[in-house]
Amino acid sequence: MNKSIKRVVRALLLIGTLVSMFFVPWILVWAWILPLPATVQAQADEAIGHGLDGIILYVDKAGEPPEFYAAGWHDRENKIPANPHAFFKIASISKLYDAVAITKLVNRGYLSLDGTLADYFPELAARIEYADKISLRAMVQHRSGIPNFTDTPNFWDHPTQSYQEALDLILDKPTTFAPNHGYEYSNTNYLLISKLIEKTTGKDKFNYIAEVILDPLDLHNTFRSLADVNMDDLMGGYHVGVEEDLKATDYGSMISTAEDVGIFLRALNDGSVFDQGEREIYSSIYEYEHGGWLPGYQSHAKYIKDTDMVVVQFNNTTDAKLYYWNLTQIIFNRFVKILER
Repeated sequence: MNKSIKRVVRALLLIGTLVSMFFVPWILVWAWILPLPATVQAQADEAIGHGLDGIILYVDKAGEPPEFYAAGWHDRENKIPANPHAFFKIASISKLYDAVAITKLVNRGYLSLDGTLADYFPELAARIEYADKISLRAMVQHRSGIPNFTDTPNFWDHPTQSYQEALDLILDKPTTFAPNHGYEYSNTNYLLISKLIEKTTGKDKFNYIAEVILDPLDLHNTFRSLADVNMDDLMGGYHVGVEEDLKATDYGSMISTAEDVGIFLRALNDGSVFDQGEREIYSSIYEYEHGGWLPGYQSHAKYIKDTDMVVVQFNNTTDAKLYYWNLTQIIFNRFVKILER
């Protein structure tokens, strides 16, 4: 390569670097590189300074009393401060509960992980591609290829209100890939899993989860839906570009406190939520931590193995480009660093 070409290449690389730097969301970089505050509460207050409306943190260090932190607003309009014991829409964190429920049904012989979608839903055999090859295991692991109904354009502006409405959004559409030939997170998998739990047990899914998970763990602040809670106790939810509080908008989410989620996560990771033989099944099909996202609500729940610590973080600010999702992941990691030092 002669010198003139090298100069052109260097110039193009410099231009590319400058352009990419121009589009960097600098607040994310700033949130990441700031010196760690001395305390968890100071980090929570700092997070509000980055634009979050409210934040809740629950910490369970093995052998120590639980810790609770909050900053920002529970109700932005009425200036009610964030409450660490508030109810919150936990969104996809509920998939952990669903996976435990499936594990128990498999262990008790009611279901098989190798059973297919066509086996369990014969009425869908001609409506979902590869129905005779998509196993229950593939659905639990998001390896089915079934399209995600919440990816439907403008879904969050007009959320479905029933199982059938949601399912209709993906029926007769091609799968994204052949079963077990890829991975794609799809809420449709867990829509079908929820219905399968009900078909198998003859009970409402939440009632079964309460019977085999919530009641044994004495979790009395976890609820099926908005209809089961005092709305004043539910943390407000705010989405960029939407003026009103979204807490009354029903997206079908389970509702819980950070403490209840943390207790469940501890039991999931130490195995106390399982009966004999179940932990091995669960370990073969799903994960031990999760996040959740709905307009106005996002959450992170994680077990830190090295320090035997559970951390649950709730944030009530979202946006369509997931800028705040990335920001809260950075903040979560900073909390963990402060807690571990």
